[in-house]
Amino acid sequence: MSNQRHFLIHKPYGYLSQFVYELKRNKKKLGDLYDFPPNTMAIGRLDEDSEGLLLLTTDGMMSEIVRSKKVEKEYYVQVDGIIIQEAIEKLKLGVEIGFNGKKYITKQCQAAILESVPAFGDRGKKIRDDRHGPTSWLTITINEGKFRQVRKMTSAVGFPTLRLIRIRVGNINLNDLKAGEVLEVADFQITK
Repeated sequence: MSNQRHFLIHKPYGYLSQFVYELKRNKKKLGDLYDFPPNTMAIGRLDEDSEGLLLLTTDGMMSEIVRSKKVEKEYYVQVDGIIIQEAIEKLKLGVEIGFNGKKYITKQCQAAILESVPAFGDRGKKIRDDRHGPTSWLTITINEGKFRQVRKMTSAVGFPTLRLIRIRVGNINLNDLKAGEVLEVADFQITK
């Protein structure tokens, strides 16, 4: 029997997806949310200004499995403006973004407009008010995870990301886990 431990967390806005931050600036880290065991690591990352499902484990092999390109990651994305179907089609086919100082074409993905606003409540910091114009929501599912990829993708089609929430990794869903909540699970039975 394995003595490895596994956790699901709804990472709130404003937290780093790490436990140690060497720079002098005072940043909120995952260890501020829960008393994780030693050697716990985040599987993949969410940017400080992104929210949603993050998997944590003490098992380095599990981390490699989940980060593989075979595992889908689904995001709900609030964008500036009312996104149009033409932009969705471009996202699905792949768009050019910058990565490590080079041009990169994203792999084909799934994308669709969300007809209703997801019920996540307000984020920790107000995004903006209605005077700045309308916003809309879409869902994007990718099998890769370049640095700030989803944000770069929506900008590439003319609709900058305002809010980004990961709702699924493989077959594991955020469900009704509240921001900052941690759930220990027996194992990650990850499927695509």
